[in-house]
Amino acid sequence: MHTGSGGKPELFPLLALLASALVLAFILVPLVQLMTAPEPDMLIRTLLDKDVYKSILLSLRTAGLATLIAFILGTPLAYLLAHREFPGKHLVESIVDLPLVIPHPVIGIAILGVAGRNNAIGRVMQDMGIHLMGTVTGIVSVLLFVGLPLYINSAKSGFEAIPRRLEYVARSLGASPFGAFGRVTFPLAWRSILVGMLMCFARAISEFGAVVVIAYHPMIAPVLLFERYEAYGLRYSQPVAFWLVLVSLSLFLTLRTLTLGGRRKNKPRGPR
Repeated sequence: MHTGSGGKPELFPLLALLASALVLAFILVPLVQLMTAPEPDMLIRTLLDKDVYKSILLSLRTAGLATLIAFILGTPLAYLLAHREFPGKHLVESIVDLPLVIPHPVIGIAILGVAGRNNAIGRVMQDMGIHLMGTVTGIVSVLLFVGLPLYINSAKSGFEAIPRRLEYVARSLGASPFGAFGRVTFPLAWRSILVGMLMCFARAISEFGAVVVIAYHPMIAPVLLFERYEAYGLRYSQPVAFWLVLVSLSLFLTLRTLTLGGRRKNKPRGPR
């Protein structure tokens, strides 16, 4: 225990330790209760339940599609924000971060407003056969909306960490701008890109508020969990929650493994 100059225990370390213990307890106690409450046979029956199985698969599929689209569309913007200065850049960065602060039901309502018949874009979409209300397309659009900022910011950080001179060297050796990006920049930033994809996927798979506005059916796992709780209470909703937490924990452990591996790799070594 740290002591002050007079030999008395210092108050701040004790308060920090107490606050840390309270924070950890606040997070862990409800989750431990959730993970230990369901009976093993109930967990197995829940996982074999066709509705639960289909909802979890739909969550994984739609979150995966949203993440893939975020990778394709978000990577160029992340690179632009990392390596280019232009008027309005801070405004663009603020717009990218907007989905992080907008209440989730508002996101669903906003997307539906654009896709409706009263909007020119919505009329064009419906004439093309693209419908969002009650469709997988609608779910993916919502998940993409909420997950994009996490991917773009992570990829942007990865691109910012790469010296521009490496691209200049590749260009001087005859590589095109796209070639320099594909052969130099992207391979060096792959860890941040993958971390961003995992964060986007995890955020997408946990979304409820915006999805339930767009598509109550088909049901993704968080919507099914809500329905089970509303209809049957904790006993039948906790096993569904157990499997969702397990999926989220797997994603978190993968994310931590990647980030810690990157830090160890980039940590400078001492003299031999």
